[in-house]
Amino acid sequence: MRGCEISTSGEGDLGGMTTSGEGAEMSESREEREPGEWYVIHTYSGQENSVRERLLKRIESMGLEDQVFEVLVPTDERIQVKDGKRTTVEERVFPGYALVRMKMTEHSWHAVRYTPGVTGFVSSGTTPVPLHPSEMDSIFNRMAEEKPRPKIDLDIGENVRVVSGPFDGFMGTVNEIDARQGKVHVMVNMFGRETTVELDFTQVEKV
Repeated sequence: MRGCEISTSGEGDLGGMTTSGEGAEMSESREEREPGEWYVIHTYSGQENSVRERLLKRIESMGLEDQVFEVLVPTDERIQVKDGKRTTVEERVFPGYALVRMKMTEHSWHAVRYTPGVTGFVSSGTTPVPLHPSEMDSIFNRMAEEKPRPKIDLDIGENVRVVSGPFDGFMGTVNEIDARQGKVHVMVNMFGRETTVELDFTQVEKV
């Protein structure tokens, strides 16, 4: 999985993670590389990338590059099967949201909040709450994964047809889904008996 849409540069107190000695030096150097903290903004669904572009232009026109540094719309790659064909598609990790690395000031808040398509910050009451560094690490690690994740558009109890492998042509019912491994367990009728077989999700299609 990969990528996303990253932009220019943001704020990073990094949750106050400062210690003494070597740890403190590492924290300081990290903040120097990436100033600002990461905040989450709500956007209209489907407009995440448009909001990102508008916000970047707005920040540039307002001369706030020293307060708003980076706008991120995390995406990853998913494998899906459509019409019997296996394809890789890019999907937003958090539909309806974008991430902004920024120094929270009155000016930066106003610039971000009133960008067309932004409906608000993720907040505690009226106060925007920054993400913890570990949360951002998790997001970046997810985007850095190279192997696309399977997109399994199936439900338990759904009827499917096996389209490849030794059970090609069999009809069955999904009784278990292992999304992480990209596997589905399907109940098929073999020789008059109900038997569960494990299949790759690309081997079945909805009926």
